[in-house]
This record gives sequence, C-alpha cells and structure tokens, in this order.
Amino acid sequence: MSASKLPERPSLAFLRKLAKDRLEKLRQSEPEAKLADALLEVAREHSFSNWRALKAELEQRQAKTHRPDLTSPAVRPLAIRDIAASTAFYRDILGFDIIERDGATEAVLGPARLRFGPGAPSIVFLQTADVASTHAAIRVRGGAASDIEKVNWIKMQMFEIRDPDGNVLWFGQTYHQDQESPSRRGSQPEGIRLALPELPVDNVPAAVAYYRDILGFRINYQQHDLGVMDRDAITILLIARTADHKGIGSCEFYVSDADALYAEFTGKGAYTLGPPVSRPWGLRDFRVIDPEGNRLTFAQTFE
Repeated sequence: MSASKLPERPSLAFLRKLAKDRLEKLRQSEPEAKLADALLEVAREHSFSNWRALKAELEQRQAKTHRPDLTSPAVRPLAIRDIAASTAFYRDILGFDIIERDGATEAVLGPARLRFGPGAPSIVFLQTADVASTHAAIRVRGGAASDIEKVNWIKMQMFEIRDPDGNVLWFGQTYHQDQESPSRRGSQPEGIRLALPELPVDNVPAAVAYYRDILGFRINYQQHDLGVMDRDAITILLIARTADHKGIGSCEFYVSDADALYAEFTGKGAYTLGPPVSRPWGLRDFRVIDPEGNRLTFAQTFE
C-alpha cells in the first residue's frame, strides 16, 4: 500500500476515527485484532513507524499554529527599543498580530493591545483559556518560556517569558474550583459567556483595598495599574485612569438578595444612594458609589 501524505491541517480526531473504521475491516479477517493494530496501520500508511510518532507530529504542528485564547483585556504601553526584534517576537513567538495605529506599532491579540513606545520595562499579565497549549506553542516556536507553576494565593497556573527589551509577560489560567465547576460551565449558553467590566481609578492599590475590604471581593491578580477582583461568579477589572480610560465607569450585577447585600455593604461603610427600591420593571436594586466615583448597581429580580 502506498504511503499517504498528511493533509496541511491534519486532525487527530479524524485519524482516530479512520483507525476505528479500519479496525472493523481488520476483524473480518483477524477477529482478535485490537485498536492498537488499526492505529499502527494508519500510522504506517502516513509514513510513520508507529501511532505515537504520528501523534507527536500532529501535536507539534498544532502547537506551531496555536494562538493564545486570551480571556481578559490588557491595554498597555510597552517600552520597546528595537521595533524589528519586538515585532518578530510578538508575531512569530507569541502569535500576536502586528498593526500600525495612529503612527505607532501595536501587538494585538483578542482583548489584548500592547502599544510599542519609549519607557521603562514593565510586567504584563495575560489570562488565557488554555495555559498548557499556549506554553507548548511558545516553546515549539523557540520562546524561552519558564515552566508552568501554580500560584496558590491567586489560584492561577502561570508561566513567564521576557521579550527582547526585558518586558515580562505572564500567561496565566485560573484553577479556582468555583470558576471551573463542570456543572456551572454546562449551564452557560453558547456565545457570550462572561462580562469583565473595567472601572477606571486614579489609585489602583487603594481601589483594590476598598473592593476587598468594603465590597467583599477577592484579589485574583494585582499589579500597579491593574486589579482583577472576583466575588462569587463575577470578575471586575480596576484599571488605571489614563487618557484612553478616563472619567467614571458603571456596571450592574444581578444578585440573589439585594437587602442582605445592602446591609453588608453599609455595615462596612460603603457609600450608597439609598436602600433597595422595587422597580416597576421587576428589579429590586440599590447603588454603590466607590471612592473614585464609579457606580455599581446591585439588582434582584422578583415576581
């Protein structure tokens, strides 16, 4: 039997199915044939000595074309001296698109936008849906990524890589059990699954402390210009107020007991615009104004 070439984008699932179909034919002449025999036959048809070698080749190909599935915004200036070297690094090693916008170079991928310019090296956190695949892809493409480690205090699996100008990029994925519950994932509809409101603040550390101590949020991740805050099923981003992110923000949360939450917040000194009010449209809500002027509405549905 002549050898077949792998397609440009081979599918491991398709080749497994091919092996299962082949097994049925094998058993017509060899009743004792096993799936391993069919897998070996498929591998040899594609010029591989065994299934393991074929699988390794497919995984390496997939890693080379993998683009990180980033799940949280990151809009940051980056200190870049050598545009050519950085363009190659962010495009060829990390999988970003390189664009020109308003006379500057930017590396863009999903909700992340990194703007090249002067300044001091910084740290950027990028949250991904699959840290293991991202790590493997970066290493296959020649990136010197550190090993993946669990950071227990923020419930993240993370690795680090540095760009040619010394900026540090952390790629992370949460492993918090409440967020990763299969039953909860199964209850989510397809399409839009999660909102991450961005609230601009002048003093990120002070805002992080307020949301933790007064509003009961947990610190998921923090750096000097970003606070990722979790409470129950909700994540919000406290971002530094800049020319691109100015003014105040607002967002609304659906809650199970507006009155109990109001009592909790006011007991800790939160500034509200009054107690919960039942609206004609079926919501009982109240509003909190944080120290930076951002407005948070907490609403409970009722019959």
